[in-house]
Amino acid sequence: MDFNEAAVFVKVVQAGSFSAAARQLQLPTSTVSTRVARLEQRLGVTLLQRTTRRLNLTEAGRAYFAHASIGLGYLLEAEAALDAARQKPQGRLRVTAPADLGDSLLAGLVQRLQQQHPALEVELILTDRYMDLVAEGIDAAIRTGELRDSSLIAKPLGMACWAVFASRAYLASSPRLQQPQDLNQHRCLQFSPMGRDGWTLRCGEDIMTIPLTGSTMANSIGIVRNMALNGQGVALLPTYICKTELAIGSLERVLPQWQAQADPVHLVYPRQRFMPPKLLALIDMAQAELRPWFSDPA
Repeated sequence: MDFNEAAVFVKVVQAGSFSAAARQLQLPTSTVSTRVARLEQRLGVTLLQRTTRRLNLTEAGRAYFAHASIGLGYLLEAEAALDAARQKPQGRLRVTAPADLGDSLLAGLVQRLQQQHPALEVELILTDRYMDLVAEGIDAAIRTGELRDSSLIAKPLGMACWAVFASRAYLASSPRLQQPQDLNQHRCLQFSPMGRDGWTLRCGEDIMTIPLTGSTMANSIGIVRNMALNGQGVALLPTYICKTELAIGSLERVLPQWQAQADPVHLVYPRQRFMPPKLLALIDMAQAELRPWFSDPA
């Protein structure tokens, strides 16, 4: 079987004439005609009826073209995929994520990504708005919680766990915290999107909601963490933004057996036949760099 003959036949049909196909293929018209004739001879059917003004597909020609054009398309896509795999990640990569992830995690991820791939430009869009990746031209998103759009491909990165933290200085000068009810004796620093009336904590099968009064409240998780670092009270924080502070001792986890909600974290991107190298680079880097952060340090 000579696939060149089939490819030339498909091009003749698409171009509408032997001469037009010859120009597009950069071949002599006689060569194009000969290859189509050989294909007809091998198949034992007439595919094209030639007149001085136009070409007409026979019934056999229409059937053969319908299948051959699809097969040729897959071959061309396979070659394009191999070419793309050989290319270096380049161009603009647009990534969206919740605002609270940006300061703590993504700046370092972007730095390492661009160190490895200097031709890559990265645009971070930090927002709590649920963006339509396809409609808004976004390559990928990092999302927490249950996924809404099942048409997206999702790569799990781990769990975003929330727990209670305070600075050593604050704990040294405050009543002991041994059980959740003891929080009523402390200044509590609240991240308002997590709730304004109280904290719900879990320990195995036990669930307890602690009402909070007279606490300090902010809608920025970074500000709440900084207030905790400054010794201003006890804060309910995601563990991924406290790993460094835990390691150096500037924050301690209190009530270590208890935690608040735990949300799955995914890197998501639109479904596509062939992924560009820039997206493949992001997926590899995100899985390597972010997964260690999304685990419970206790």
